[in-house]
Amino acid sequence: MQVGYIRISTVGQNTARQEVLMRELGVEMVFIDRMSGKNTDRPELKKMMAFVRQGDTVVVESISRFARNTRDLLELVEKLTVKGVEFVSKKEAIDTTTPTGKFMLTIFGAVAELEREYILQRQAEGIAIAKEQGVYKGRQPIVRPDFERVIALWRSGKITAVEAQRRLDMKPSTFYRRVKEMRL
Repeated sequence: MQVGYIRISTVGQNTARQEVLMRELGVEMVFIDRMSGKNTDRPELKKMMAFVRQGDTVVVESISRFARNTRDLLELVEKLTVKGVEFVSKKEAIDTTTPTGKFMLTIFGAVAELEREYILQRQAEGIAIAKEQGVYKGRQPIVRPDFERVIALWRSGKITAVEAQRRLDMKPSTFYRRVKEMRL
């Protein structure tokens, strides 16, 4: 069975191009993640890895859709290999059924990781320059107009911390950090 894996990382992206490719290739089952590929902790990736069986082939549009660094890529492919599952990346024309395909997989994985590192480095440099120029001040905190009123209710025991967090639409860590900052 041919099993497809599709991943997009931002809300602005869509899966259409990758889905068309999967249909053209006759892929029978597709798993789609809509999140960053920075690690392998992705729900649909995990489902796909559990789903595939010996004799299956996992098809991806490109290596970067499957893994963001060489270590993750090679570990995922090794898990597939142990299960008797092949790996095919269409963009890079990699097919792990051949020794050349396995070699090319390692090379392309390293190049993809290097490019990712370059992107992060350029981003960090850009932010540093913007900070020096006073242009970049970081993400602005979300202002909750009723924050002090809700905190007063919570401190007086009229509502629970969970209720205060719900009313303010805050996660516990953010809630307690903001309460602590309020005391300073």
